[in-house]
Amino acid sequence: MSAYLIKNGTIVNEGKSFVGDVLIINERIEKIGENIQHVSAKEINATGCYVIPGLIDDQVHFREPGLTHKATIATESKAAVAGGITTFIEMPNTIPNATTQKLLQDKFDIAEKTSYANYSFMFGGTNDNLEELLKTDPKTVAGIKLFLGSSTGNMLVDDEAVLEKIFSSTDLIISVHCEDENTIRKNTKIYKDQYGDDIPMELHPVIRSEEACYLSSSKAIELAKKTGARLHVFHLSTAKETELFRNDIPLEEKKITAEVCIHHLWFSDEDYKTKGSHIKWNPAVKTAKDRDGLWKALLDDRIDVLATDHAPHTLAEKSNPYMTAPSGGPLVQHALLALLEKVKDKTFSIEKLVEKACHNPAKLFQIKDRGFLRKGYFADIVIVNPNLSQTVTKESLLYKCGWSPFEDYTFSSTISQTFVNGSLAFDNGNFNKNVKGQRISFNR
Repeated sequence: MSAYLIKNGTIVNEGKSFVGDVLIINERIEKIGENIQHVSAKEINATGCYVIPGLIDDQVHFREPGLTHKATIATESKAAVAGGITTFIEMPNTIPNATTQKLLQDKFDIAEKTSYANYSFMFGGTNDNLEELLKTDPKTVAGIKLFLGSSTGNMLVDDEAVLEKIFSSTDLIISVHCEDENTIRKNTKIYKDQYGDDIPMELHPVIRSEEACYLSSSKAIELAKKTGARLHVFHLSTAKETELFRNDIPLEEKKITAEVCIHHLWFSDEDYKTKGSHIKWNPAVKTAKDRDGLWKALLDDRIDVLATDHAPHTLAEKSNPYMTAPSGGPLVQHALLALLEKVKDKTFSIEKLVEKACHNPAKLFQIKDRGFLRKGYFADIVIVNPNLSQTVTKESLLYKCGWSPFEDYTFSSTISQTFVNGSLAFDNGNFNKNVKGQRISFNR
């Protein structure tokens, strides 16, 4: 039997914070309360620290298979665990794209051997794989991912008849990347004619514009309403898009939900001058006004989930001119620390952070026995010291790509310990290499 007793931490769970203890027996939480005693449990003193559920990141790109010069499931899941993320859902735009059940299973097989964190993957929809898509098991696979803007391989779904057929044919959550490809192409041509391949990075949010995002998001939502599909819109980047979502019903009753990512809440277009391609994402980081609008929608519950869209590329790739510098960046190691800065400056509360990054992903995807600190649930737990600062250095990075948009930033907090399925996977900078994540399952 394995037993741990976390003592005197500030437990944050289901809208409340209180000082107490958590007893872990084997994989699961045995008891939460005050003055818990256990004769053989290893005690961890969490006085002055937050004790929260492990974060569930519903959108990452860990690049395996086919792009392992950028990242692997092993390297990035290790960084995620160090960052307090105990469960991830990975996207299908690897090489080959995960657009058949066999290719999807190949990714599960890799994760079973190498992932430090718990995992699931999305099946990738295309213009011509509906038959394979409908074989997806709702109890063991997170959902369907559709790219309505450009992506790698054959993953741009731009046939409207096919889109409607997909939306009409599955009860699985359909998660979408929404940018209108025609608008982007037109805008790209304007600036390519003016600058060639070396377009100023500051024009990225002009090219991948508010119009491109809103046009695509509104069209997807209209189609979901028409067909009754369960739609989840990834990485909102504009204030205007937030007007498309509801906050007058509970999350469990919503058929159309939304996510926002850390970089769209942290950076703005003013940062391109200093960060350049290191904050080049799709959809683009936009204006400070957009950032404020996203925060407002997160706080009033039009936006349901916080995520990273972790998508690493090498420094050499990122050093290319605008037209060939890929979009995306690494975030899982520092996402929670960045959010805790917003707790410190009172942008939002620690309870709201836990709701949006832990509880709501579990609710939205109907993940079984995770996302909360509850008796009988898997002990995916993070202990955070909010008073121990740390500076992000190149040497401290665990990403295979070896860089971060947060380099040289000093965060106020430090993640002390991370438990994955009741095992102490990360302890003050040290990893237990024997701890592996599990394939998550779903209450569907």
